[in-house]
Amino acid sequence: MVEEPESCSISLPQKRYYRQRAHSNPIADHCFDYPAHPDEVNWQELYPNKTAEQQVEFADIGCGYGGFLVTLGEMFTERLAIGLEIRVKVSDYVIDRIKALRILHPGKYNNIACLRTNAMKYLPNYFYKAQLDKMFFLYPDPHFKRAKHKWRIINQALLSEYAYVLRKGGLVYTMTDVDDLHTWIVQHMDQHALYERLTKEEENADPVTPKLYQSSEEGAKVVRNKGAHFLAIFRRI
Repeated sequence: MVEEPESCSISLPQKRYYRQRAHSNPIADHCFDYPAHPDEVNWQELYPNKTAEQQVEFADIGCGYGGFLVTLGEMFTERLAIGLEIRVKVSDYVIDRIKALRILHPGKYNNIACLRTNAMKYLPNYFYKAQLDKMFFLYPDPHFKRAKHKWRIINQALLSEYAYVLRKGGLVYTMTDVDDLHTWIVQHMDQHALYERLTKEEENADPVTPKLYQSSEEGAKVVRNKGAHFLAIFRRI
């Protein structure tokens, strides 16, 4: 948790207190409290300055330690973004990080929040049809073994769910440092009737694209290690 000394000063949480295994089985029956319908989600509790008209429009799926989520909050100050993370300690870190940022920077970061949930199972429980404008899948678990490919966050069945919560023209951003996973993602999304891949020119013109490379902690690690990045952005049609 964020430590508050007697002076009432505040500091950002430290990752070493929130360490957890890098991998989680998304098929397992974790203990989650989740709404039966999007009407039951108390967004006001997560976004203290939310107006009645505002809806969450951006979803960072598997947000990790929240680096890219924070960047989204800084780039799009008038729009709401949510990070979804399945690992309990990691989601705790992001929640505490946002709390600390709000205290350290009054009036800022009220447009981002984090929920611990399993996006592979419960996404339609949180979002209405065509609610989202952007979805991000940055450095997802590659699940290298063939027997575990069914655990990958991109597959035909899940792409239909993503299309349900995405509005027409909405974008799906994918990035990985694993060539085989990139090939898998592109193949499955190309085969789906409701997505078309952006051209390189369209990708480069998107102001979000440069932030995808190292705003997240995983992306920054790839940059430090001089690894490769594989980017693909798709439009909901």
